[in-house]
Amino acid sequence: MAHRYPLTLAWTGSTHDASYTRNATVTAPGKHPLAVSSAAEYAGEVTRWNPEDLLGSALATCHMLTFLALCAKAKVEVVGYEDHAESVLDTVDKVTRITQVHLRPVIRVPRGTSMAKVVELFEKAHKYCFVANSVTCEAVMEPRVVEV
Repeated sequence: MAHRYPLTLAWTGSTHDASYTRNATVTAPGKHPLAVSSAAEYAGEVTRWNPEDLLGSALATCHMLTFLALCAKAKVEVVGYEDHAESVLDTVDKVTRITQVHLRPVIRVPRGTSMAKVVELFEKAHKYCFVANSVTCEAVMEPRVVEV
């Protein structure tokens, strides 16, 4: 069964002037509005989320949620997760695209937890992550597991 996630992207302005605003707003039922723009390198506003940010965020979030679900199922306790993800925009063969998303989480687990099992579940999460299965860019995974 397919699930649908509607959203509205709204922009107003005039492209008559080359310095037209790249700022827009994304809304979805029951959620806070999200201020978006293009990246600063493309005349966007640096304080707003851009598509490159959002793609990296979607992949990092989906991977984390999949990993946590696998850990819960395997009865492996995780007490903290902080990812320092990065999207890489590059031009290859005259096509500009997100070529990589680096996932660099610090995963906090109780003392005595099998580090190898945590890393195994982290890598396994990639196979089941909805967003990872939807994109063609490489997901570079560099987890750091820390006992607390």
